[in-house]
Amino acid sequence: MATIAETIPAWSAPARRLGLRHDVRSVRVVWQREMIRFSRDRLRIITSLIQPVLFLFVLGTGLSTITRGSSQNVNLRTFMYPGALSMAVLFTAMFSAASIVWDREFGFLREMLVAPISRWSIVVGKCCGGATTATLQGVLILAMAGIVGVPYSPVLFLVVFLELLLLAFTLTAFGVMLAARITQIQAFMAINQMLLMPLFFLSGALFPLGNLPAWLQVTTRLDPLTYAVDPVRRAVFAHLHASPAVIARLNPGVTWNGWRVPTALELLIVAAMGVLFLGVAILEFRKAD
Repeated sequence: MATIAETIPAWSAPARRLGLRHDVRSVRVVWQREMIRFSRDRLRIITSLIQPVLFLFVLGTGLSTITRGSSQNVNLRTFMYPGALSMAVLFTAMFSAASIVWDREFGFLREMLVAPISRWSIVVGKCCGGATTATLQGVLILAMAGIVGVPYSPVLFLVVFLELLLLAFTLTAFGVMLAARITQIQAFMAINQMLLMPLFFLSGALFPLGNLPAWLQVTTRLDPLTYAVDPVRRAVFAHLHASPAVIARLNPGVTWNGWRVPTALELLIVAAMGVLFLGVAILEFRKAD
């Protein structure tokens, strides 16, 4: 791995005068480092796909025998497909943030923190790198759309790609915020295990959000991942050939006191959380040693 001296521009009088352009270049360098690490770690790419594929093709196929005939030509794998996309992004984004803890343990992060760059550029570069790698993982699942009965539509792929990119950035910012002050990788992984599965299961990735018990309705609405999974499911179901009754039952959407939250508002909520997590992460990095 290249040293910080080889990747970050040297401190000099011209560098001091560059200001924002100098920091933007640092963001690009940190992003490039994340992309190089991802491209060289083929095992990570493969293992990150295992869980979404298992949920989609094993659990989805197995449970489809229970619901066969009740949802016309929309089988359970098709319904779970947006959840599998979100799962691929979720795990990759959070584990991308774990590289900060690794860098801290091996001393590389200290070199970055003492470099003549703004610390916000390190955070933004990490978030952009993690968001890019997580979105690429989602694209691999997106390529399997035809296998689960989702049509290959350029419009659908573009919309879902942009939604996954926003989700990936928000989740990476959340992970970076958590990793900003954690010094041991074991602690970070423990926090991941504690947070990831509840966030995923409560997001409605595996079940419709309608006709739920009151306590489950409240928890799903409080889960930030819910507002990212629902827009992806809306985009997918908009391209399916099914009766309005089946679509209404399988894709009721997120409702607040009976009012269905528009997609634009859901994406705005996800974006606002991403900005909030990014801001907190920057503040934490300013305090870091």
